[in-house]
Amino acid sequence: MFRKIINAIITKIKGEKFTLDEQIPIAYICTLIWMRFTMLIIGTIKIHRFGRVFIHHSSKIKCPSKITLHGNLSIDRNCYIDALSVEGICFGNNVSIGKNTTIECSGSLKSLGKGLKIGNNVGLGTHGFWGCAGGIEIGDNTIFGNFVSLHSENHNFTRRDIPIRLQGVNRKGIKIGKDCWIGAKATILDGTDLGDGCIVAAGAVVRGTIPPYSIIGGVPAKIIKSRI
Repeated sequence: MFRKIINAIITKIKGEKFTLDEQIPIAYICTLIWMRFTMLIIGTIKIHRFGRVFIHHSSKIKCPSKITLHGNLSIDRNCYIDALSVEGICFGNNVSIGKNTTIECSGSLKSLGKGLKIGNNVGLGTHGFWGCAGGIEIGDNTIFGNFVSLHSENHNFTRRDIPIRLQGVNRKGIKIGKDCWIGAKATILDGTDLGDGCIVAAGAVVRGTIPPYSIIGGVPAKIIKSRI
């Protein structure tokens, strides 16, 4: 009976069918419920608004006024999120962020970045880095493995008479479509436009326009085959 109640509650919150594995001990479930309850309270405090926002107490949120929520958001432990940017961060419904993830929307206070827009039912793996200065857009139902990094700006380096760090940056932004799977330790560079339904192999370095439903891998990433 207890499991049925928990399944019903989670299904209601997530908006999709959810069933706990029967082998999970009741004590583990109770501990998880308590943890989620405390994360809900902390989320309300850190985001400064009510809603289904679950944030671990060890995570840090900067500039919460630039964060827009459209449903459930879960942020695991030791995350760092700085939403300071022109457009801020927009989270869709049922977004989860794995532990030790960093999201920075501006690389410098001299020029604010664009920001981050994430669709519904998106999962970010652990230990990720998201540099959103050039703007990052993620479609619905896309999932990311652990240690994935996204870099949406580049340093200018055409001149040799002044240091690269003083030459400024250029930005094209990153777009990742719906229902994509980004493998562990992949690197997504500025200017990437990844079509819907793509799969990125672990460790790939991605840049450029990738057609929908492509499977890509390598350094630099190349199309291995199509899912069509």
